[in-house]
Amino acid sequence: MYTSEDPHLTDFIQYLKLEKRFTGHTVRAYFDDISQFAGYLKLEYDTGSLVLASTVMVRSWLSSLKEGKQPLSARSIGRKLSSLRSLYKYLLKKSVIPASPVASLSAPKSGKKLPVYVEEKQAERLFAGNSYGDGWKGLTTELILNLFYQTGMRLSELVNLKQEQVNFYSRTIKVLGKGNKERLIPVGQDLLEMIRHYESLKCGQWEQFDTVHLLLTDKGRALYPQYVYRIVNHYLKDFTTLKKRSPHILRHSFATHLLNNGADLNAVKELLGHSSLAATQVYTHTTIGKLKEVHRKAHPKG
Repeated sequence: MYTSEDPHLTDFIQYLKLEKRFTGHTVRAYFDDISQFAGYLKLEYDTGSLVLASTVMVRSWLSSLKEGKQPLSARSIGRKLSSLRSLYKYLLKKSVIPASPVASLSAPKSGKKLPVYVEEKQAERLFAGNSYGDGWKGLTTELILNLFYQTGMRLSELVNLKQEQVNFYSRTIKVLGKGNKERLIPVGQDLLEMIRHYESLKCGQWEQFDTVHLLLTDKGRALYPQYVYRIVNHYLKDFTTLKKRSPHILRHSFATHLLNNGADLNAVKELLGHSSLAATQVYTHTTIGKLKEVHRKAHPKG
């Protein structure tokens, strides 16, 4: 699947797949970024060897990405630099190179994108006993929307969610996140009852079906990302004017609403499965609205 003339890139990709256990999508992104750089080396410096790359060569490539016919955003360039950084860290660890050519390079600065989310009043309308459609697809739609909003899990985590990851006794769902890191998310009794009801109907729906995954299509098979995306996008358009209506919007809403209602930032970090607090802090912008409301109601001059 991933073919390269450079054996070191092949080894690195195997390391990402087998040891780091990254998803196929993530591995493909690393491979494409590094292969693009290798192609640049061959074209501009007449060498396809990644181990011979210098800091000047990397900087030249990054400049070409920024100033080319189709310039990339600072965010995209930063991702490509991150891919190279991971590769050369691996080669350094394996003693293939004496020093990393990207060690002294910094990613270009980009303005932080504020997360788009559904307002709390809109969320109330979204889950206020609405019809989610007929048949099995309607049941699945309802459970998908509730799982995203009540747990904050990612799309990849939801489609891979297995029945055994739901613990009715402890009222938690064990989620397998990025880098195969596990986390426990507490869930309410209403959601657990919804899951229990969903599971109880499976045997009467099909003679043969996927007995491992929690969420199934109307053909009894495990969900796939595009199927879920279409469901969420279609349903949200009736409840919000947001242009973006991806599943991630509900994850953003989960985090934003928790913080707006006084949740601890570190606790939200753990619930989202973020590796650093910096990733969670992007949601704190929303709390200023809550602070203004408190000030207006409580201060004599508010």
